[in-house]
Amino acid sequence: MPIIKSAKKRVRVARKATVRNAKTKRTLRNALKSFQSSLSGAKGASAHNKAQSALDKAAKKGLLHKNKVARKKKQLAAAAKKAGVKPAASVKKAVAKKAPAVKKAVAKKAVAKKAPAKKK
Repeated sequence: MPIIKSAKKRVRVARKATVRNAKTKRTLRNALKSFQSSLSGAKGASAHNKAQSALDKAAKKGLLHKNKVARKKKQLAAAAKKAGVKPAASVKKAVAKKAPAVKKAVAKKAVAKKAPAKKK
């Protein structure tokens, strides 16, 4: 057991991270397994979406490298296509209201002033 205060905190933080990472890994494995089992079934599209979401979350939390996640997602898409799984109907996302258009101040063209004529 550590004696130094900061080392004690690192142990606590590592313990929390271990629990969080284990949960994320478990969710990811379950999503991938359900996708594999549902390839022949009718729920393939929703399982595909859940598997992709689980992969994205694992990458966001630093559990898997982003390139590995990209590779896995590509493999999932290829397997879904080969099995003939139709993509799920796209869910319409709530469109955020745009801020009212602010008119930009039109810059007035600078009138080129002629140099005063020299007196002769």
